Amino acid sequence: MINLIITDDHKIVRDGLKALLQDHGAVRVVGEAASGSELLDILPGVEADIVLMDLSMPGMDGFDTATQIFNRYPELKVVVLSMLSHEKYVQRMMELGASGYILKNAGKDELHCALQLIAHGCRYISPEVTLELLRKIKQLPIELPSSNGNEEEHRELSKRELEVLSLIGEGFTNAEIADKLFTSKRTVETHRQNLLDKTKARNTAALIKYALQRGLIS
Repeated sequence: MINLIITDDHKIVRDGLKALLQDHGAVRVVGEAASGSELLDILPGVEADIVLMDLSMPGMDGFDTATQIFNRYPELKVVVLSMLSHEKYVQRMMELGASGYILKNAGKDELHCALQLIAHGCRYISPEVTLELLRKIKQLPIELPSSNGNEEEHRELSKRELEVLSLIGEGFTNAEIADKLFTSKRTVETHRQNLLDKTKARNTAALIKYALQRGLIS
């Protein structure tokens, strides 16, 4: 059974979500909140597995709320349900540690499936968002360093940097990469910056494109 808290400043949205989920035997709504601060107030008294919340809320927005949750309840999974599909919102929330990003135009089946996957430790991003991110990555102009061969192009990347690059390509956050490699988050951040510097990539999306083009990740 997945214990879920719904957080959205519109009651009609909360009621609609409860109606969608009430027939699903594996999901139980154990609480609801109209704002980030209200959510933080009720969390100590509720046993929850997942928080399903909007980004745009009065007072404390979704980003600040998520940061507070991860600091206080690191085992609690946060899933965004929003109309905002721009890559900057998705990337920022996933880097904070969110387990999912679902658009509000998702159907009941997608919502149920996403919650099940997330409850079992997977991460989920709405296909519409994923396809748009991939489309933009393909269109990114990127200045690539000249070289005489594929191996020479990335010969300056250390074994550890290649490991970090592979995990970045799989969508893991800095904190998750640090756990997997048994190192600190600050060290991972340093490796990430070194990768950007060495490949001349402007951002993470361009770095992933660079790695894909050279077969460094699949």
